[in-house]
Amino acid sequence: MLAVFEKGGKQYLVRPEEIVCLEKIKGEKGEKVVFDKVLLFFDGKNLFLGKPYLANVKVEGEIITQKRSKKIVVFRYKPKTRYRKKKSQRRYLTEVKIKKIIS
Repeated sequence: MLAVFEKGGKQYLVRPEEIVCLEKIKGEKGEKVVFDKVLLFFDGKNLFLGKPYLANVKVEGEIITQKRSKKIVVFRYKPKTRYRKKKSQRRYLTEVKIKKIIS
């Protein structure tokens, strides 16, 4: 059993009991989350595609942690002109454990 859902402009392929790292979601550790924008559902025999979403399929999960990613460094450099710029960022992420896919 697997599903593809959309969250934050990105699509995630998930199975039950799998841990997924998403863009930050409001909520605390242990809180339940429901994703209803399911694009694809496969139950082992049949494949269901949404146009654009499936109406009767939901993905349930539980928030494990709220954390930040590793630092991403962007460095611009042009030779012979003394042009150097350094930028960096750390994104806020949420780890979610997928509990079940409801169809």
